[in-house]
Amino acid sequence: MARERRRLLVAVALAVLLVLAGCSGSSGGDAMSATAGDKAEETGAQRQDASKGGPNADSAGGGSANFQASQRALIRTGTVVVEVDDYDAVRRNLSRETRRRGGFVSDSTEQVNTWGNQSWSSGKLVLRVPKDNFSALVSQAKQSGEVREASTSTRDVTKKLVDIEARLKNLQAQREKLRTLYDEANDTETVLEVQERLSEVQSEIEQLEAQRKSLNRQVAYSTLTVRLEERPPKTKSTDDAPSAWYETGLLSAFASSAHGVVVVTRGLAVGLAYALPYVLAFGIPVVGVVALWRRRKSGSSTGEDRPDAPESPQSRNAGDSSDEDDD
Repeated sequence: MARERRRLLVAVALAVLLVLAGCSGSSGGDAMSATAGDKAEETGAQRQDASKGGPNADSAGGGSANFQASQRALIRTGTVVVEVDDYDAVRRNLSRETRRRGGFVSDSTEQVNTWGNQSWSSGKLVLRVPKDNFSALVSQAKQSGEVREASTSTRDVTKKLVDIEARLKNLQAQREKLRTLYDEANDTETVLEVQERLSEVQSEIEQLEAQRKSLNRQVAYSTLTVRLEERPPKTKSTDDAPSAWYETGLLSAFASSAHGVVVVTRGLAVGLAYALPYVLAFGIPVVGVVALWRRRKSGSSTGEDRPDAPESPQSRNAGDSSDEDDD
């Protein structure tokens, strides 16, 4: 009987904890709303005192506004696209300035472009700097070259952080109660139920703590993305070229012609080098087959189609003398 009563109490306690977990979000929102309302009433009272010249006139001015702004959790990000003359120099300068202001280079990429014998670079730098030095770093990036694009944005995560804090407090209180129930539980079934719920609460606490840490880090260190585009090397202008070919200088014409001869000779040599293996591999066998075929053809035509040789005078005279003797 006592065991059933204890089990019933544990079940009721778990149900109460689940209800409290469901109400954690709304309680956090209510707490935040109440805090915001109190701040709004306080600000309104200070503004009235400032308009009437009351004792709180000084605090209702810039000092109060600065204090409230400093309490807000703001994530600041920016992007600057700059065209520069020397990519490496600007990259080193911005990296050095970021470290000098207490920040670091989070990420960097570089791409090398080539055209003929000339090359130029472009890339991206992701800079993380403390929030108080963000505006100064943006100005430094704009001064590094010709600005093509610049933008900054601010995201207020104060409400989200307040909600996370409220949920964490509620879950931590649940965890302590569950640990107490776990220590007091006697039967295996109750121990397993409490342990399962305790594991779920611990997992939720770890997730919220990770979110809070990430948000706090983003608030503390602002992010600036700088895209650097190096100007391509200038090519020779067409206006500098002579208007007619005969206006070209003698030395320039000779040099251009000699260069053309060298280029043609080099092209022929390279082409011959490419063609020589094919000639050796396919040309020699073809030439040998053709030569053999022509030789056989000429030999057969000599043996079959040769005409009868004419009679020589000596043979003709010999024939005539033999005819006379017969007579």
